[in-house]
Amino acid sequence: MGTGSAESRTAGSPGARDERTLVRRAQDGSQEAIESLYRAHWARSRRAAYLIVHDAAASEDIAQEAFLAAVRALDRFDRRRPFGPWLHRIVVNRAIDWARRRALRAEVGVDPENAGSETAAVAPSPSEIGKLLGLPRGTVNSRLRRALDALGGLLGDEA
Repeated sequence: MGTGSAESRTAGSPGARDERTLVRRAQDGSQEAIESLYRAHWARSRRAAYLIVHDAAASEDIAQEAFLAAVRALDRFDRRRPFGPWLHRIVVNRAIDWARRRALRAEVGVDPENAGSETAAVAPSPSEIGKLLGLPRGTVNSRLRRALDALGGLLGDEA
């Protein structure tokens, strides 16, 4: 194809047919396919996050977390659709959430470096809790959900 083709504009990205094959293999559990998808979409994901949050370290974290979320949700992904835009949407949504949390903390005067301390006015995110405890975000989410369910059971009709 000519220099104006979609493949040449996204150098390093697999073609649509190759990408579908990688997604199918990743859905079947292939680590190699997951790594190939990661390498193909890493730069664009990090750049998209950076354009929203304007923080290099945060954009890397956001891109990594978004990719992990996409991998966890691969069983729900429709292989007939392109993977890149789906991942991009996850990255953008996570970056927007991060920016909102940062703006809220700034609004209430919380220092982002001490956001996880007991004196924080805003509760830390599951990602921040995971980092503090050395646990994966999914583990933190499931434990928070169980705690909320238990609290709801204790409160019963009072809630």
